[in-house]
Amino acid sequence: MKKIKNFIGGEWCEPISGRYLDNVNSALGEVYSQLPDSDELDAAAAVTAASEAFEAWSKTTLEQRAILLQKMADILDRRREEFALAESIDNGKPISLSLQGDIPRAASNLRFYAGGAMHFASESHAMPNFGVNYTLRKPVGPVLSISPWNLPLHIFTWKIAPALAAGNTVVAKPSEITPMTAYLFGEICQEAGLPAGVLNIIHGLGAKAAMPVAKDPRIKAVTFTGGTATGRILAQEIAPTFKKMSLELGGKNANIIFDDCDLDQAVETTLLTSFSNQGQICLCGSRLLIQQGIYPKFKQKLLEAIQKLPVGNPMDPATRVGAIVSKSHFEKILSYIQIAKDEGGKILSGGEKLSPHGECANGYFIKPTVIEGLDNMARCNQEEIFRSVVTLQSFATKEEAISLANGTPYGLAASIWTQDLKQAHVVADALDSGIIWVNCWMIRDLRTPFGGMKQSGVGREGGWESMRFFTEPKNICIKY
Repeated sequence: MKKIKNFIGGEWCEPISGRYLDNVNSALGEVYSQLPDSDELDAAAAVTAASEAFEAWSKTTLEQRAILLQKMADILDRRREEFALAESIDNGKPISLSLQGDIPRAASNLRFYAGGAMHFASESHAMPNFGVNYTLRKPVGPVLSISPWNLPLHIFTWKIAPALAAGNTVVAKPSEITPMTAYLFGEICQEAGLPAGVLNIIHGLGAKAAMPVAKDPRIKAVTFTGGTATGRILAQEIAPTFKKMSLELGGKNANIIFDDCDLDQAVETTLLTSFSNQGQICLCGSRLLIQQGIYPKFKQKLLEAIQKLPVGNPMDPATRVGAIVSKSHFEKILSYIQIAKDEGGKILSGGEKLSPHGECANGYFIKPTVIEGLDNMARCNQEEIFRSVVTLQSFATKEEAISLANGTPYGLAASIWTQDLKQAHVVADALDSGIIWVNCWMIRDLRTPFGGMKQSGVGREGGWESMRFFTEPKNICIKY
């Protein structure tokens, strides 16, 4: 059985305790590898390596950083199929999604911030007849990056690329549920010639592996993507130290579908917003708000389309909905479906375990689920499930739609479906969401700010927002 190792100071390291955790292939329901059960000793070693490497790395030229990030992207492109296979085995997502989405996007992150290293600029402010202010942006120092299990390599690179481009060193802690591609990424670092200690990758549980890093005074900033409950704990620990924090947390996103929408396009895209990656994307639309005039027709078309969705073995190129990432998450989703039933919800589709034939018979699969009849305060409309479960609600006016959409503790993303441009602008402006799509979904420009409002997070990442987060501004005033 393959044993993953930590990557610290440019070397592959066994956990100091000698303890390992099981890593499960969720489509088969079987342990297939092990990862380090890292603790404070491994964390301290990683922080030491990052701290010792910082001075030299922070003084490298922008061109050197850009060249190394480009090399990493080139190697990842060359190994795309290997990484895609590892991602799908680890996560349960369809191999087609890993090949066409996750791994290419990870390479794009590296290339984008290679360019960012070369083009990120500071500001100057002239004061007529007096002098000039100019701003220097210096790397903050060693930083901690904590990435989630839903888009393992994509978000891993989304965080480390701007940190490295800005001249920081990194301790990265990927999810213990999906560690494989982060582990393989250490090989890319070695092949590309990244100096030892610039990127350190430790595996294990958040409380034992990541928290000691976060609390270490040598770490100057923390970037985290994950659940709101975990983010709250992390914030409570970090806040007294006054370190920089970026927290991209949960969502309960609404798709607002008006009577005048392009109905076929809205249904087709809703399949993606609801069930891509088994609904395990923070940007997925889990609450479908449908105007009364088209509610019956939209519902019928959606249910018909769901019946045609291929669900099953992630290794089958035809599969569009794969396995739930872990047994515990599988059980959580089923428990929420039961809660919906108890609260009076009607299951229109799915709502139960799926047992594919063959080698996936013991895997963690749930049929794409649609529920109607719940009010907006029902738990399945208020709490993040992170699943292939959506609820249907009808509305009469745009004011009611806005009220329903904003009526949760979250504010990450939303989509609006209408042919009325004025209506789109009015509704988009009124929504308490950090990311809004009109007549589309998941069209991402890496230059734009990414993040949410309310309990969906603190701060923004993406584009220059990430480069600013990973740097400290210093204003210098010169009198003429």
